[in-house]
Amino acid sequence: MQGITKEPAHVIAKEKSPEQKTKKDIVQAITKEPAKAITKEKSPEQKTKKDIVQAATKEPAKAITKEKSPEQKTKKDIAKAATKEPAPVITQKSAQAITQKPVQAIAKESVRAFAIEPVRPIEKQNSSNTAQPFAHYSYKTPEGKRESAPVITHYYPKQIVYPFAKIDRHIDPMLLQAATIAQERAHAHSRSRCWHYVKEALLASGAIDSRPKSELAKDAAQDLVSNYGFKKLLVSDPFSAPVGSVLVYGARRAAGHVEIRTRDGFVSDFRSKTPSPRPLLGVYAKL
Repeated sequence: MQGITKEPAHVIAKEKSPEQKTKKDIVQAITKEPAKAITKEKSPEQKTKKDIVQAATKEPAKAITKEKSPEQKTKKDIAKAATKEPAPVITQKSAQAITQKPVQAIAKESVRAFAIEPVRPIEKQNSSNTAQPFAHYSYKTPEGKRESAPVITHYYPKQIVYPFAKIDRHIDPMLLQAATIAQERAHAHSRSRCWHYVKEALLASGAIDSRPKSELAKDAAQDLVSNYGFKKLLVSDPFSAPVGSVLVYGARRAAGHVEIRTRDGFVSDFRSKTPSPRPLLGVYAKL
């Protein structure tokens, strides 16, 4: 009896055949496994507004945005587009790639350019040709107006070449010797004794046999013509005067000036490359 109570007895249920199954058994089987709901899909014509709303709520509609044209885009849209797309991060590799490619392209193009065009020498710029600012000297005019003038620090590079005097064979050779003597005795600057030095040179050369008595230089022409046989030459340009001729200059309130023409200038009590600026009375020589 104890062994029977310890192990529960197995209930043996014999499965009924389909013919033996009653309506009650079928109902129990149906309740155990819930039947799947079969819904017949409606045609587009049969769908109502309620069905369309339910379908719209189940799947959220995607927002369709019409892209604006470049003319319609505002500053706000451009700012949004700029913030949406982050700037690309430049790494060391990308930087190397950026720097390497342009250099190679430039090198190839430069090689081609040198191959096509001929090589030209580079001209060095002279330091003397560079423009230098001029210094100005400011001053006041007698009317009280303030003016300025540039200060010249460099002379003109090309020297002015004066024409040489010609030797006239018709002139007394003693006058050529007088020009040489006057040039040897002349000074660098004037001493206001021009007629005195010319008298001494003419007398020393033998062109005249006595000392002229006139004192003023502007009176030398009349004295030479009247007393020593000099004649006035048809020369109006001092540079065209022959070597050894005597040039006499006048002046209204001054003594005037006298000088002898040399091969490369004019001489009296001083030497000069240019003639006197006074009015020329005439050129005289002894033939």
